[in-house]
Amino acid sequence: MSIEVKVPVLPESVSDATIATWHKKAGDSVRRDENLLDLETDKVVLEVPSPVDGVLKELKFKEGDTVTSSQVIAIIEPGAVAAAPAPTAAAAVGAASAATPATAPAKADTSSLSPAGRFVAEANKIDPADVAGTGRHNQVTKEDLVNFIKAGGSSAPGGARPEQRVPMTRIRQRIAERMMQSKNSIAMLTSFNEVNLGKVMAMRKELGEPFEKTHGIKLGFMSFFAKAAANALQKYPVVNSSVDGTDVIYHGYADISIAVATEKGLVTPVLRGVEHQSFADIELGIANYAKAAREGGLKLEDLQGGTFTITNGGTFGSLMSTPIVNPPQSAILGMHAIKERPIAENGQVVIAPMMFIALSYDHRIIDGKEAVLFLVDIKNQLENPHRMLLGL
Repeated sequence: MSIEVKVPVLPESVSDATIATWHKKAGDSVRRDENLLDLETDKVVLEVPSPVDGVLKELKFKEGDTVTSSQVIAIIEPGAVAAAPAPTAAAAVGAASAATPATAPAKADTSSLSPAGRFVAEANKIDPADVAGTGRHNQVTKEDLVNFIKAGGSSAPGGARPEQRVPMTRIRQRIAERMMQSKNSIAMLTSFNEVNLGKVMAMRKELGEPFEKTHGIKLGFMSFFAKAAANALQKYPVVNSSVDGTDVIYHGYADISIAVATEKGLVTPVLRGVEHQSFADIELGIANYAKAAREGGLKLEDLQGGTFTITNGGTFGSLMSTPIVNPPQSAILGMHAIKERPIAENGQVVIAPMMFIALSYDHRIIDGKEAVLFLVDIKNQLENPHRMLLGL
């Protein structure tokens, strides 16, 4: 009896999905739990695995088609999948003589190049099959193509002015929509301050190695900021609130969205209950989300909720910015690059590792006084990190 492959049940906030990539074609053998296709929603890319061993008899939709929750997208004829035949002695000898050294990269999987990757490949006359892929399942990423060019690979002829029109991904469309929603619906204001991270850096230098040995994860900067934010949100609950019509909802917990950049756009997985988490819990949570984001393994529930957001533009070298609030949240904290600068300390000019921090907030419910005091509280905790350990 044939088996129907259906679109996973999507949450209420996601109405439909787009078929981004088919990894199999009609007639191919498939194994249970092998990924058949990638579905792209406005929040995350989902993998759809095969429910059984068998042969993929029919594809109901093609790449680019829009599908809805529980819709049948393929038919599988169940049955045992034959193992690949063993090579003959002659074939084995021929293969051995043609083999490249063991250190040669595996041939890249080019079946799921992103639109940006396709643009780079076509604009620079690159055959993606010639590029070693570092993505999931050896897939070629845009960065792989750029690095290939830098290493002396093929490039566009001199004077060429290539252009290509490609549709936005669903995730990029959603990001654009939410940015405009934030701009048009929130009276947004940004306050700035600067933080001397000398004591945080000293703590990381002193305790970083034993922390990693104990917990199996490096002690980064984000855990300090997340913990400081969670503590400050308890003191200034309006910063942790959201607007619902004419009501203000105060959240008694700190579910902090951490902005993570991916090839497909910015995503904000949520660390839940940060006020109760240890530094190790926070670092492990961030590392797991970052790995899942790179490999396309984020789930919809990972991105839902969140009462406050932290974004780190310093990762890319940003010195100062005005982050945009992520509705229905009411505030977002922006981190930036750490730069050594001269500052006055106890009447003396000293060189210190300084970072500008920014808080963008919804001025409809958060007054300037509360926003500034919140930001000052973050500054005081980071300049005296032992305060965080005491919950001060």
